[in-house]
Amino acid sequence: MTSSECEPTTDDLAFFDVYGDWDPLTPADLSALMDGFPEPWWVAGGYAIEAFTGVARHHEDIDLIVFSTSVPALRAQLGATFHLWSNHGGTFRIIDDEHPDPLHPLSQIWMRRDARSPWQVDCVLNPIRDGRWQSKRDPDFVADLDDVTWIAPDGVRYACPEITLLFKAKQHRAKDAVDLENAWPLMTDTQRRWIHDAVMQLHPGHPWQERLDPTA
Repeated sequence: MTSSECEPTTDDLAFFDVYGDWDPLTPADLSALMDGFPEPWWVAGGYAIEAFTGVARHHEDIDLIVFSTSVPALRAQLGATFHLWSNHGGTFRIIDDEHPDPLHPLSQIWMRRDARSPWQVDCVLNPIRDGRWQSKRDPDFVADLDDVTWIAPDGVRYACPEITLLFKAKQHRAKDAVDLENAWPLMTDTQRRWIHDAVMQLHPGHPWQERLDPTA
């Protein structure tokens, strides 16, 4: 499958009309800006699938992930470069000295240089329990960060494909199905079993059910 199959859809363009344009950073750009960040960070979403598969595709945004406790460090790292906006279900409020906390501990933080500029980073706040990664989809799933992420040859830490695909399963857009098809042949049996069981537990009757059969 080619990157053209993941070009923006009509829904994507309608979204941009409401919230503004995106010109996402690349993982290399983000890595340079995050150099010296004192806490864990990683990339999820489409860029994580691209890093795993090697298949280039269009990207509407870039998903930076940090733990929910890392917001002060994130402000210190990127606050001089970007305006940081808390996005909770489409409600926005700037994060600044007057409002230093996000609208919700597990909301998103969108970043742009100023109001005349496109958005460039979508930062998702990830829950943390006793210093370990906790799934936003299943709070009972807690793991060491090294078990749910990997470091690619470019030096960037990415979410493992099965973790990324679980997030994509909730929306199961056309581009998410493409990502699944590209990743599936490269995943281990363990990864395939995990994503199958997780999707069936959280999304019974999901359209991907047959494709996620570990024996497929």
